[in-house]
Order: sequence, then C-alpha cells, then structure tokens
Amino acid sequence: MPALRIAIRYLLARKSHTAVNVISYISMAGIAVAAMAMICVLSVFNGFSDLAFERLSLVDPDIRISRADGRMISDADSLAGAVRQTAGVTAVMPVLRAQALAVYGDVQTPVNIVGVPGDYCAVSEIGSLVIDGEMDMSDERLLPCALLSVGAAMQLGARPSTEHLMCLTVPRRIGRINPAFPMAAFCTDTLLVSGVYQTNQAELDNDMLFVPLASARRLLDYSAEASSLDVGIDPSADAADVAGRVAAALGPDYVVADRLRQQSHSFRMISIEKWITFLMLVFVLLMASFNILSSLSMLIIEKEESLRILSSLGAPLSMLRRIFLCQGVLVAVAGGAIGILTGMILCLLQQHFGLITLGGDHSQMSIVTYPCNLRLGDVLVTSAVVLVMGLLSGFISSRGVRSGTLQMA
Repeated sequence: MPALRIAIRYLLARKSHTAVNVISYISMAGIAVAAMAMICVLSVFNGFSDLAFERLSLVDPDIRISRADGRMISDADSLAGAVRQTAGVTAVMPVLRAQALAVYGDVQTPVNIVGVPGDYCAVSEIGSLVIDGEMDMSDERLLPCALLSVGAAMQLGARPSTEHLMCLTVPRRIGRINPAFPMAAFCTDTLLVSGVYQTNQAELDNDMLFVPLASARRLLDYSAEASSLDVGIDPSADAADVAGRVAAALGPDYVVADRLRQQSHSFRMISIEKWITFLMLVFVLLMASFNILSSLSMLIIEKEESLRILSSLGAPLSMLRRIFLCQGVLVAVAGGAIGILTGMILCLLQQHFGLITLGGDHSQMSIVTYPCNLRLGDVLVTSAVVLVMGLLSGFISSRGVRSGTLQMA
C-alpha cells in the first residue's frame, strides 16, 4: 500500500522540527506505559483469583447440594444414599449449619457452627489447615470435640485442651417457653477444643466452629435433617458433569453447586475489581492517545509541501488521509508492542521469581509476593484496545488534511 509505505517513512524519518520528534516519542511512551500497566494489573488480579480458588478448594467440597427454598433437607441420610449411586461420586456427607453462643471461661461470643460427620475429610481438606491441635469429629468420645477457626479461638482465648470445656448455647427449637424458668428456653452442649484451623479467608476464619454432626443435631433438636449435602467426587471425574447428573436426578427442588458456584460472589467481586481497574487504565490510555493527535497534527503542518506535491501528482484525498490514519496506527502499535512486551516480561519474572513482595510482617502472611498469572486473553484484549485507540487517533487526525493541505494546493 502506497499510503502505508509513506506513513512508515514519515514515522522513521527525522523531522525538521525537534518538537515533532519529541511529541511523537512522548505519545509512543505514553501508550507503552499504559499498555504495560494493563498487562501487569490484569495478571496480578489473575494471580489473586487463582490463589482464592486454591484456598477455597481446601475447604469447600467438590459439590454442595442444598434446597432451592433454603429450608432444611428433611431426610438427608436417605438422600445422601441416593446421591452416592451417581457415577463419579465417592462420598456424600450431611452437614448441619446454625448459629450459637460459645462460652469459654468468662468469655462468650456468637459463632457459626458446622456439624459434620467424623469422616468429613473425605470431602474436604479442612483437616490439612489445622495450625494447633487436631481435627477430631468422632462420636465415640465421652465429650465431643470442636475445631475452632483462628478468629473464634482468639476471641474466646481458647486452645486445644482436655481440661477446659466450651459450652454452646442455642434457643430451643421445639417446645414452649416457660416465663418462670427462662433458661429452659435454651439448649446447651459441652465440648472440648481439639484444634484450631486457619484458611486466611475472613469469612471462614472469623467465627466458624466445626462440631460432630451428632452433637449438632442433638443441640438443635434434629434427627436426620441437614442444611446441605457435601459431595466428594473421583479425582478423574469432571465436577461440572457430575453436578449435572446429580441435578438431573434430584430435580428443581435442589441446588447443586460446584466449587466455583459455591463461592461465586467472591470470584465475581475479584472479576469486577479487575475490569473496573482495566477500564480506568483504558481511560489513561485514552488520555495518552491525545499525544498522538498532537504529533499527527504537527506532522500534517510540517508535511504541507509534500502533501501538495502528492496532490499535484494525482494522489486522491482518500490516500492522503490514509497516510495519517496509518501513521496513527503505527505510533499506537509501536508503543503498544513495546509496553505489552515489557509487561509480559515483568509478569513472567514475577510469576517465576517473585521479585516484588507484599508489605507488612511476612511472618504473619500466607504469601509474601504478589501472585501473578499471565494469560493470553488479557494480552489480546489489551492489544485490541491499543489498536482501536490508534485507529481513532489516526482517523480524527486525518480529517484535518482537507483544510490544512489541499485547499492550499
């Protein structure tokens, strides 16, 4: 294309006015910095998303089944037996969730209790996150044991011990309340603290408490009910396929959620933050593209004589405009390529060597470097945005060719 060849000559040739060269370099540098920032920011958000998924995968089961109306599953034990017949399912555990008041010594605090069977580790790796003591959900002990989150343990001042007892109190679910004896309106159970776990996630570490399922049912006046069924699947099976088969078997009365769906709000928040930040950087890139407009406008003025000659030789107006359209695209592409390549190199270095560390006390942190994950999709999106900015800048600048050149020919 003649227009492209001329645009390349204009881009590489030294301008007669130093200001034109300086503005061209500034516009190219602005595009490069904005593109590099896009790649780095998107990759860091990818890293945090991957980190969140890894942490959730240690706590959440492969699949969770609950009622669509939010009520208790009335005959959870028999339903669990039916779900076990599904291909790919290896274990099904009834789980009971409720709120209670925990009392340890002179300290009391509200907690969220989770009643789980003794072999709950077959569907969750919560036991691997214990930082003090052990997880013991056995029903064979004289006194049942509780596994506390690190936040609940700190609020209660509790540690694994066989000497100090913890009491759980909940309002009585069944029966009438006697005003003359108000304490009869509550049910209480006594437990030992067997361990403390930490996931480094606020919603799981603040006030969570795991207890044996039998103790939770006894405390809450339930027999075979459960809040949900936590399902473990074969490692070689696809969670989405197994969830689809289970959902088809149970019908619309139940919600069957894999790990991503169980914590969809967390991943949605990360995604929203990622793309809002991306839009802010697009705005920065838009501001940087105004430098392209400035440099092209000055280039049009500088090349007036050349454009008159081309017009006299028969070059149509559309060709003269295409020259500056190509010029704008070339400046944006050159700056974008430099920025994207630099951003990719920085992200790969951070991904493999962890050059940039997080602030704060590293001894109290689960990760000490910014997580980073470079993805091809982010590179393509950034490249597309840079190309669109270049096309817009070149198109707007090329509109000035008529009034600035040909009318003077």
